[in-house]
Amino acid sequence: MSKKEPLPNLRIKRQSLPETLAQSLRERILNGEFQEGEALIQETIATEYGVSRMPVREAFKELEASGLISTQIHKGSVVKSIPMEQIEELFDLRVILESELLERSLPKMTEAHFAVTKELLPQLEAAYINDDISQWGKLNWEFHKSLYAAADRVQTLTIVQGINVQTDRYIRLQLLLTAGKKEAELEHRELLRLCEKGDVKKAVQFLRKHIHDAGHNLVALLKKKRPKGAIA
Repeated sequence: MSKKEPLPNLRIKRQSLPETLAQSLRERILNGEFQEGEALIQETIATEYGVSRMPVREAFKELEASGLISTQIHKGSVVKSIPMEQIEELFDLRVILESELLERSLPKMTEAHFAVTKELLPQLEAAYINDDISQWGKLNWEFHKSLYAAADRVQTLTIVQGINVQTDRYIRLQLLLTAGKKEAELEHRELLRLCEKGDVKKAVQFLRKHIHDAGHNLVALLKKKRPKGAIA
């Protein structure tokens, strides 16, 4: 009998240090601890976390790929500021892509799909009530994604998730400075109601307005908050 070939190492790898660093830095950027245009110094970050510069460098690459930081001449890695017109473009893309996802998904949604959505909505509302800012973007995306899951459009979902990551910090700012939390809560409930009724046309129309209005209100807020002539 011939010897069996050794099995490959099937053990699940633990999260790497660069990934852990990237998650922590991402949250600090999204919650506003690092401001737009602020330089992120590798040596300083490495000292804060008690690590070498190598994992910090890898974490920066991940953050740059997700659109949260950029590399600038003479400044190094800085927190990226998205120009106003690009924020509007991102929300326009959300309207187009998420409307298509919901239109494809809703006719295929089962009770199991709706059960996931109904479980997520109270969690999102609790995060609003408790000012659990770190959970707002995550749970908002999970709620929306649960309505699109049945569309079975993996690539589109990945693109939309990337857009949500880029706009997350600005949405947090809007919710903090306005009465947007209550409005978001009511609109999410109405969206779920329309979806449960199976009214695809009205649900898609409502979703388009929900995303469009959020983008419009956000841009209006940023125009007031950002200093005139600020470099994006």
